[in-house]
Amino acid sequence: MQLTDNTVFITGSTSGIGRGLAEAFHKLGNKVIVAGRRKELLSEVTKANPGMVGIELDIADPESIKRVADELIREHPTLNVLINNAGIMPFDDAGGVVDDADAQRVLTTNLLGTIRMTSALIEHLKSQPRATIVNNTSILAFMPLAVAAIYSASKAALHSYTLSQRFMLRETSVRVQEITPPWVNTDLVKKSDDPRAMPLDAFIEQTMAGLATEVEEVVVEAVQRVRANPGPQEHALVNAFNMSIVANPMPV
Repeated sequence: MQLTDNTVFITGSTSGIGRGLAEAFHKLGNKVIVAGRRKELLSEVTKANPGMVGIELDIADPESIKRVADELIREHPTLNVLINNAGIMPFDDAGGVVDDADAQRVLTTNLLGTIRMTSALIEHLKSQPRATIVNNTSILAFMPLAVAAIYSASKAALHSYTLSQRFMLRETSVRVQEITPPWVNTDLVKKSDDPRAMPLDAFIEQTMAGLATEVEEVVVEAVQRVRANPGPQEHALVNAFNMSIVANPMPV
């Protein structure tokens, strides 16, 4: 994608990867609109980045999505980049009783939120001379973390949806890119400066470099081998990965 002369809307962008991407695009001179549920965090981000615009959005609420989409089209008619970043990652136990409300919350936020947000803006994006949709999945879409089974499954589903979406938009002005983050040192998983987590600045730098190309999926160097996982040895690799987490648990 072209990294300049865009109007960029990013969901879940008051912290972590979303904020990192927002600030990176902002520094390149793009018009950036950040979104999140908490007004005080939106104010914090926009104050730190003069010229940025904040908009309240509950990605789990279809009415909120419709309201925001209508506002974006009305107030920011040059909008041509949608970055679907909003997501939550609670831990769970696929070997025990799964809380139905928690499961629905994860799937509604991580999968349906992206589908609904894109659907609400897709005809507008198709009307632009050039446009890009960026879906933030996860390396866990390809090597699931057993203690976050529903999150991993939601990202696998979003990866599959992205493949179909890209195909269906092949003859339009809209390009679809996917970013597949590893464990990044953010608040998605309790920010603890764990040495296994990739520093946010390094992740953003490598991801922006990838987005600047025409590559369909941006995979940072640290997890390229993992991304190549699917195959006859998939189960062995997934089991080995999860045994390493059991031996040295993630922060909760």
